[in-house]
Amino acid sequence: MIRPKIWAMFALLLALLAMPAAAQDAMPPAPYAYNQLDDPALEADAAALMATLRCLKCQSQSIADSDAPMAGDMRHQVRSRILAGESPEQIRAWLIARYGDYVSYNPTVSATTWPLFAVPVLLILIVGAVLLRRLGKQRGDVAEGDSA
Repeated sequence: MIRPKIWAMFALLLALLAMPAAAQDAMPPAPYAYNQLDDPALEADAAALMATLRCLKCQSQSIADSDAPMAGDMRHQVRSRILAGESPEQIRAWLIARYGDYVSYNPTVSATTWPLFAVPVLLILIVGAVLLRRLGKQRGDVAEGDSA
């Protein structure tokens, strides 16, 4: 007799936990999520900026290419802020402050992103040093073989 009550409570708990997720997708899209700006110059600025911003849900697409609701909200923010007179760099700075450096496909050098720039240079230097040592040993071995 206790088992049906436990199952009913468990089912109720699952239903309550699923409600916020269902509510997110039921929201209508923001006005500028799928509508372009009337001014072609402003829309060109918005499109150029949106191509350099990463969708936080998809992560492999820009917000210009993504169909995720969050990307639509970000497109709306970009277009409405450009319409309000903000520059693309101001909008990028606001999005980075809000979502972190990961939102930008063009990160700037900062305390959190310097490894993105330093690690490739270090790897190239290490590979170059290893190649020089190996090539130097081979040349030395060939030179010793010629004199013998």
